[in-house]
Amino acid sequence: MEAVDRAFAAALYIEGDAALDTGASLLAAAPRADAELALRGREFVRRAWDRGWQPADVVRIVRRDLDEPQVRILSGLIRDELAQYERLPARWQGQLDELPSEPWRADRFSYATAVLELYRALLALPSIEPAGPAPGASGASGLGPPVHGEPKTLARIRALLAKAEATGFPEEAEALTTKAQELMARHSVDDALLAGRGPGGEVPGACRIGVDAPYETAKAILLDAVASANHCRAVWNSALGFTTVVGFEADLEAVELLYTSLLVQGTTAMAKAEAVQRAGGRRRTKTFRQSFLLAYAARLGDLLPSAARGVEESFGGEVLPVLATRAVAVAGRAEEMFPRTVATRVRGVSDESGWRDGRAAADRAHHSRARGVCPPTRP
Repeated sequence: MEAVDRAFAAALYIEGDAALDTGASLLAAAPRADAELALRGREFVRRAWDRGWQPADVVRIVRRDLDEPQVRILSGLIRDELAQYERLPARWQGQLDELPSEPWRADRFSYATAVLELYRALLALPSIEPAGPAPGASGASGLGPPVHGEPKTLARIRALLAKAEATGFPEEAEALTTKAQELMARHSVDDALLAGRGPGGEVPGACRIGVDAPYETAKAILLDAVASANHCRAVWNSALGFTTVVGFEADLEAVELLYTSLLVQGTTAMAKAEAVQRAGGRRRTKTFRQSFLLAYAARLGDLLPSAARGVEESFGGEVLPVLATRAVAVAGRAEEMFPRTVATRVRGVSDESGWRDGRAAADRAHHSRARGVCPPTRP
């Protein structure tokens, strides 16, 4: 324990490589301190939960700022820390299942250095808006046993989007994506009607979705468009690299699925369009990509709502009051979580070819008539 205290005093609260080397040397020379070192790491992880972070959030920020060794060390700490709970909050089990399983092995000095770098990062995590209860929270209604499997509708949506990502035929991808959005809308309406006929009690929740560089503004706009089309609100934290999406659970699941798929489809289409441009002698790939993805996101912001609205209208007047009530609840929850937001200024598009090709790719991913796009907000 003394060796750990000395190493932490030398390395965690003093910046610079010299301090890090001193702390790592102290730990490398004290193999009996390993158990205490891991115990302190689990404490740092627990503090992250108290500050509003979830496993996927912490892994994302560590992967962005450090490297794979720290991600693997962190994954082991998270597993050990969460193993003490009989029940985990909703979504946590899925995040736990996605953690890397292989431990990182190295000489003692290299391992100690990586651990101290990780602990520095964990100590520096700021408090953020909780997207749900933490493990062990007293009276947390969001706690429950892990859910095995998923509704058949979500499985069908996932399958449709996987086919859309894999096909080499734009028209087929367009039809598959449109069908997936229609199924999402029907799933959302069914869930809303079922909740409206029941005893009540369901409230909007939230989830965080990574929005990584490069071209993060375009990605945030795309995620905002998907969220808006599926009765959710999206707030982008550009500094920490994620968007918090607020909505009812069925809609949050739809947003995660569709955003991920559309981003894959857009990136694939961008690579193909860029190859054509470069074959013609173009070299300004960065401006082309940025313009492409901005156009792609803006166009889908125009197009996505139409499929959902068509499904909702097919239910007749019964569904409109229910959806209106849920929209008010989502807006209230978003306002409660983020009382102060600012609009994000989007830099002007400088590449006409990228803009034109991006809009065309969006039309292929989803066919409808355009209306407008709202930029994301950020705290």
